[in-house]
This record gives sequence, structure tokens and C-alpha cells, in this order.
Amino acid sequence: MNQRSNVSVSLDQWQALVAVVETGSYAAAAVALNKSQSAVTYLIQQLERRLGVRAFEARGRRAVLTPVGEMLHRQARMLLTQAYRLEQRARTASAGWEPVIRVAVEILLPPEPMLAALADFAVSSPATRIEVEESVLGGTLEALQQRRVDLAITPQIPVGFLGDAIASLRLVAVAHPDHALHRLNRALTAADLAEHRHLLVRDSGIHRDSRAISVEVDRRWTFSQFDTSIRAAIQGHGFAWYPQARIQDALAQGLLKPLPLSEGSVRQVTLYLVLADAELAGPGVRALASQFKNTLSKDITASSPLR
Repeated sequence: MNQRSNVSVSLDQWQALVAVVETGSYAAAAVALNKSQSAVTYLIQQLERRLGVRAFEARGRRAVLTPVGEMLHRQARMLLTQAYRLEQRARTASAGWEPVIRVAVEILLPPEPMLAALADFAVSSPATRIEVEESVLGGTLEALQQRRVDLAITPQIPVGFLGDAIASLRLVAVAHPDHALHRLNRALTAADLAEHRHLLVRDSGIHRDSRAISVEVDRRWTFSQFDTSIRAAIQGHGFAWYPQARIQDALAQGLLKPLPLSEGSVRQVTLYLVLADAELAGPGVRALASQFKNTLSKDITASSPLR
């Protein structure tokens, strides 16, 4: 391994190195790359020969990275990521508007302004398919971090991303007018809430935070959909904080009533628009982001007073 070739290492060879490390074997890497095992072995041998180093060493039946191999693996992953980004940028530039745009929308956002933004966008790009992932808290963040979506509307900006505040939501603590909390006929405390059932919407992320938009109570019902939670509150099964715009009709009809909390009866939540990758965002993604900003930039909280 003391002779080096003037020929540079190819992306296929770097890809083979990364695949062997991340799948755990030459055989598994061959399956992942849709190549024969001998082809993967040859790519690794060529890489080692051209660099004049040994990337792997045999330990029993396993191929283990050498210290130099560990360094090569880290750099190879960065190189492949950059190559992918460059390829995507070139495709975006040559193809015009993207055929598909994927969006994660925090379930706190009422559907009407979201649908209005999509409808306005469809006027200028009727052929673009939009895939909307309605998610909650950590689920929205994970969709961004895992690049499952092109943009997201989220109450939190994950580390490493930038976002613009585009809407403010008013969350109101409510229960059915005949709920036991209302029958106390006084300002309510956290101790009062602790004696009753809290209705929640489950964080859709893998790493869930049960404390989000919640209080510490022993009794909880947790749902995956806002509408089911609201229905449970209307039927008198518990209390919750809901976006006022989502429950305006129930408030107007007297099916729900704001709780007279001594503090914290109203919570203000800011929603941010975040691009998964601002550098790679194509014209369609940017146009849709602009449409969301235009539609949601004003406070979308229902303007009618609470009763």
C-alpha cells in the first residue's frame, strides 16, 4: 500500500466505503448498493490502492475500520452529502417548478388558512402536487430534521434551522359549561385542575414531550386528533387548551366555556415557517412559502370576544 495512483477516488468508491461501514458488512453493502459483493470488494480495494492506505482490517470474520478508515468514513459521508445537494440543486434548476412539494403543518393551525394558502398557490401552479403532513410538536420538528418535508409550519424552530414568525394563535382553557370546574363559581387554580381530567393531543414525534401544552394532573385522555379531543370536551369529559379559532363555533353555541383561571387561561403560541433547506429550495417551494406568509402573516386568532 505504498504506491499511489494519480487517478482520483470516484464517488462510487466513497459510497462503497460508507455502505460497508453503515450496513456492517460487504454482503449487506452489496445488497444496499444493488451490486455484487465482489464489486463492492473491488471498489474498496481500488480506493485503498489509490490513496495508499488501509481503510479496513480483518478481525475474525469482520472488517473493522482502521483509524485512517474512521477519518475517511467521516469525510466520505460529508462528500456524499455535498454531492447529493449539488445534484438536487442542478435538477431543481433544470426542471423548473418541483412536481411535488411536501409540507408539515402543526395541527394547532386551523385548516381554513392553510387551505386558503394552498388554493391561492394552486392558481399559479395547478400541476404541482402538495403532500401535507399534519403533525404535532416533535413530529413537525422531526419531519424537518429528517428532510421528509420541504417546509414546515411549526411552533418551534429546531437547532440549525432558520424561520420566520407568520402567525399567532390564542389557546384558551375551556370545558363544557356544566363541567364541575365551572360549578365552583370562582377563580380556578392549578390545584383545582389537578382534580379533573385533562384532554390532550399526542405529540406525533418519536421522542414525545408529555409536558407540552399540558399541566401536571393524574387523569388524562390523550388523542391523536384535535377534533376527537374537542368532541370529548364538548361531551363534558374534561378540560383543555384549544386554539380559539378551532372552537369558535362551540363557544358561540355554548357547548364550551372558557375556564375562569386565576392565571394562564389564555396562552399565546407563535407559528414559524421554516424551510428544510433554504439553499436547495426550488421556485415552487419558495412560492408556496411566500403564499403561506401572505395568508398567515396576520393574527389568525378569531377576533370575536370570549364569553
